[in-house]
Amino acid sequence: MSHENLLVQVEQAAAEEKISESAVDHIRSWLTESRYAEYAEQVAQHIREGKWRELDDVFWTIIPFGTGGRRGRMYPIGSNAINDRTIGESAQGLAEYTKSQHTGDGELACAIAYDTRHRSEHFARLCAEVMAAAGLKVFFLQGHRSTPELSFTVRLKNCSCGIMVTASHNPPSDNAVKAYWKTGGQLLPPHDQGVIDCVMSVATIDRISFDEALADGRIVVCQEEVDPAFFDAVLRQSSPGPRDLRIVYSPLHGVGATAVCPVLEKAGFHQVEVFSLHAKPDGDFPNVPGNVSNPENPEVFESIVAHASHSGADLAVASDPDCDRIGCSAPLTTAEDAEWEILTGNQIGALLADYVLESRQQQGRLMPENFIVSTLVTTQLSRRVTESYGARYFGDNLVGFKWIAGVIDDEGAENFLYGTEESYGYMAGDHVRDKDGAVAALLLCELAAKLKAEGKTLHEKLDALFWQHGLHCERTVSVQMPGSEGMQRMRELMQQFRTQPPTELAGSAVQQVRDYLRQSTRLASGEELPLAGPHGDVIIIDLELAGNYVAIRPSGTEPKIKLYMFTYDPPEQLSNLDLAKQNHAERLDRLEADMRKFAGV
Repeated sequence: MSHENLLVQVEQAAAEEKISESAVDHIRSWLTESRYAEYAEQVAQHIREGKWRELDDVFWTIIPFGTGGRRGRMYPIGSNAINDRTIGESAQGLAEYTKSQHTGDGELACAIAYDTRHRSEHFARLCAEVMAAAGLKVFFLQGHRSTPELSFTVRLKNCSCGIMVTASHNPPSDNAVKAYWKTGGQLLPPHDQGVIDCVMSVATIDRISFDEALADGRIVVCQEEVDPAFFDAVLRQSSPGPRDLRIVYSPLHGVGATAVCPVLEKAGFHQVEVFSLHAKPDGDFPNVPGNVSNPENPEVFESIVAHASHSGADLAVASDPDCDRIGCSAPLTTAEDAEWEILTGNQIGALLADYVLESRQQQGRLMPENFIVSTLVTTQLSRRVTESYGARYFGDNLVGFKWIAGVIDDEGAENFLYGTEESYGYMAGDHVRDKDGAVAALLLCELAAKLKAEGKTLHEKLDALFWQHGLHCERTVSVQMPGSEGMQRMRELMQQFRTQPPTELAGSAVQQVRDYLRQSTRLASGEELPLAGPHGDVIIIDLELAGNYVAIRPSGTEPKIKLYMFTYDPPEQLSNLDLAKQNHAERLDRLEADMRKFAGV
């Protein structure tokens, strides 16, 4: 059957609303344009078999190369899927932009690493072939490695850019490429848009055989050099102290055992048990609830904690598949029969902020110039902790560690202490420009061991911070909105919050609405004022109850909208912490219910 006849079928399917109009244009391109010739027969076969749902899903749009890279469901064909074509375009565009920015000083180079996901090594080798063909020397980490080690490699080898093949904590169906700049951080303006423009204009993807490039030195396998250097860099963030701590650690079928385990062993933690059910690197994530290895999900800790509590462990730690995030659970008290409870990303972040600052202070190395960095949707407890030590705090940043990395370089890495965000990402030191699960695990274990020696737990330390700085409680809700319909609904919902925001939430009147896209603040009276701060698609609704607010933003990496809720009582209003926590839980329930009702989700 000719392509003309196939296109007639496609147009008929669109007329019958079996596929979207936008899918028609992209299918036509993949059927008729020479750059897609190797995929045309697969597209044709889908049409012959009437696979309209599959075709619409993978062709309704062009998978965006966002400011962090390209992420989505793997499928062998399609402009809206992760496959050889879309990954190849990503590498080619990054190579072309990198070359356009080269000043002629030094050698052009790219570092590449990959995680345990299906086809990650294949995509990493493909990217290496493209980069080598473009004239960049490739430093290749053979064998799965963590995302922070990729960031470290970019800096160690003075690379011009870097690529990490990982979809982080997404489902097994997904994969992605994260693009890094020469700083070791993900792309920031103006480079992000520059790379996007190059990726979107790629016509031909040039490749050279991986083995050929390896033989002539254009690709260098370097993990034997990089691994020990990375461990040493992480260990420079270590502080002396107790090491008597029994730890159950889960890599959640990801790369974490290549980073967390060596670091903890070298730091003196010799009672680390890798949780056997999650130990095997496996892109199917078979023993994790829902097959989604995300330490943000409390369900992933159920089996880990059951084993940890039975075995007499003091702490349970888990990292996500590419080991740039960690979560943990710990006993509420030191009693043998104590109940275990998960700490949230905000709580871990505040605890580590206090630990880093306290350690510096005790060592006589805390200076007024030192600073901590966070984001707009991270707990204000971290800010209050930081300011109590007399250090600087930069929290007016968009979501994403690349913005934290940008502040580090702008303000001076020599004074940077620690970065934190609510989604379980933490960073200390200047060896990377991204969140680092290995250094976070190290600091968390040091803190837990120190507290154990004092007869305390992480939860009891958190309560002490609440008594000192006020009770801070948070909740994040993610609402999935997949497909073209979901994308449109997200736009409509954000517009609704902008133009007709709620006037009351959880019984508290709305005081003002901060719109970081329009960079304006709308008061309850209707008056609008200019808003200083970053420019991005984030809305924050402040309530009359001081320190209580909600934030709304579409995810930059997944088809979902995120609702963040924050409650606060100052320390002078606290008398019964348990009762206050119960009241906050009820307040968060009401905030969530009101937000869902308003948004229709």
